[in-house]
Amino acid sequence: MKSVSSLRTGLLGALIAGLLVATSAATAAGPYLRGGVSFALIGDTPYGASQEPMFDRVIDDINASRNVRLVVHSGDVKAGSERCDDALLIKRFDQYQKFSDPFILTPGDNDWTDCHRANNGAYLPTERLTRLRQIFYPVPGQSTGGKTMALRSQATMPGHQTFVENTMWSFAGVTMATVHVVGSNNNLDPWSGIDASDSYATPRGDRKAEVQAREAAALAWVDATFDQAIARNSAGVVLSIQANPNFELANSHVERQGFNAFLGKLADRSKAFGKPVLLTHGDSHYFRVDKPMFLPHLPTGVSALENFTRLENFGSPSVHWVEVFVDARDPEVFTVVPHIVKGNVYPR
Repeated sequence: MKSVSSLRTGLLGALIAGLLVATSAATAAGPYLRGGVSFALIGDTPYGASQEPMFDRVIDDINASRNVRLVVHSGDVKAGSERCDDALLIKRFDQYQKFSDPFILTPGDNDWTDCHRANNGAYLPTERLTRLRQIFYPVPGQSTGGKTMALRSQATMPGHQTFVENTMWSFAGVTMATVHVVGSNNNLDPWSGIDASDSYATPRGDRKAEVQAREAAALAWVDATFDQAIARNSAGVVLSIQANPNFELANSHVERQGFNAFLGKLADRSKAFGKPVLLTHGDSHYFRVDKPMFLPHLPTGVSALENFTRLENFGSPSVHWVEVFVDARDPEVFTVVPHIVKGNVYPR
């Protein structure tokens, strides 16, 4: 991965790291810009009607790129305070169809999990998930966008037929996949907006069943992705989720419990794979590239898993995008380039 790999929390650290990434990536990406291929990464946008013109500028910027071949959105198509009505979901879907390349979305918690909130319409989240699937995945196994592309859908996997949003495809010598892992602690947070009795200690049955089914599907899909990468001798793997899985928290922390199984599976498969693995996500709303997965090593100690990299996209109010160049001939495979959309820079 050609980029900065040491980011820590804090605004100053994020700003400094962002500048360093922009500088090193722009230099490293020079040869790629003349003939490489890339995908665009966006997420957590647009939030509210005021950001829709800003997002149109992002669309125009991405469409103007001669390297981008597909667009991946890491979820949260609306703000957490906006209603989850059909009209808004359809409006967002229609706006995303302005991309000239294939468009692929992995759902976010704002899109269905948090729809129990009063200001979201006090919906039953699982009902909204069903509707989200109908709107954003009209043809299972096919992307949307100006151009469509064939995808492998988990809907074809026995026992996981409802998970049309979990998709997989090959791109420039690597294997890519979306995995439905969301914020709000991966739906462990209670649906308090519609059920005051729902809690961590005594979860309502339908929420518990949803979490269990989706987690089982996610773990199976991670295995399927790495299995395909091995079978095809892929140079690398890209997994896209929505949630920030809280790498920095202890496994016992309540806000980590919704992600422990996923991260454990990801760590095991990444370590065994040995080649570059890139996890992309949104949720925290600031751009960063780092190596946050720490595993035991011999003889004693803990250190970063060197072949694993995390990339987080920009998010509201920063309405920009990230480009990821892919070169299977390069040992590092991935080069990250942040793009600041000039018209979306706020006056200082």
